[in-house]
Amino acid sequence: MGGLSSGPADIFDRDLKRAHRDRAAWLQKKDDPLQVEVAEQLLDRLEDCKRTFPVVAVLGGSGRAVLQRLGGGRAGIQKVIYLDSSRDMLISAKQHQQGDEEMLPLRRHSLDLIITCLGLHWVNDLPGAMIQCRQALKPDGLFLSAFWGGDTLQELRIAFALAEQEVEGGLSARISPLAQVRDAGNLLTRAGFSIPSVDTDEITVQYNGIDDLYHHLRGMGESNAVHIRRPLMRQATAKRAAEIYAERFMNQDGLLPATYQVIYMTGWSPHDRQQQAMPRGSATKSFEDLQAMIEKQQKGS
Repeated sequence: MGGLSSGPADIFDRDLKRAHRDRAAWLQKKDDPLQVEVAEQLLDRLEDCKRTFPVVAVLGGSGRAVLQRLGGGRAGIQKVIYLDSSRDMLISAKQHQQGDEEMLPLRRHSLDLIITCLGLHWVNDLPGAMIQCRQALKPDGLFLSAFWGGDTLQELRIAFALAEQEVEGGLSARISPLAQVRDAGNLLTRAGFSIPSVDTDEITVQYNGIDDLYHHLRGMGESNAVHIRRPLMRQATAKRAAEIYAERFMNQDGLLPATYQVIYMTGWSPHDRQQQAMPRGSATKSFEDLQAMIEKQQKGS
């Protein structure tokens, strides 16, 4: 799994990640339940918007799951551009453009909506990528994003940490750190989006065994791509991690649960017609006045 950097550090091997996505294009299921659930939850946010979004860009990640759910005139969408660093991921898309989230080939103020579903956690300069998204949006354009949060794969993290301590006497970065909810709000503000909104969800997937979990991660293109990583894992460590995972987390049905925390972000490209906060010092009533009004209402009821 990947993580979220807060600056232009060179943490992730983008060439390796592109290779992972090329492989995932042929491994992943057409309707992966996890990707479908996140895509549908993300797109549900469009139902709360009263305006339309004629021109849309879908960036990387679970983009194919998003594309399959944008038809039928949803949200007034007329044109969809699918952007991905993986050429193999783009093969099945009719309107597509190869490009990297870290260097978006998008014209300034050309889009009404940008959707990025489960891709930004592998970007080195995430604030920079989000600033590029805001600049590509028209004024009052919408940015929708979903990415894995810090509690994702907590069971696997625990199993590996205990196994490495027991077998090797130390710890290494098997799974990259992921963002916390507080990071998401800061990122939206730092990128210059207005009316930022962040919420989370947890999805638990049941697997027949740890090998099924590994296969699913490969099929989603979520294999480790951190530059500084251990290329090989001791067989004894891997075996002990699988044992600890089963000992601690296997349920009564003999299945292994894996937790995926999803952080959803919504932000708007600034526009004069958007609701603005009142200037400091412009309030006409104090908190004491409001408290007195509340107490008066409560006594009257």
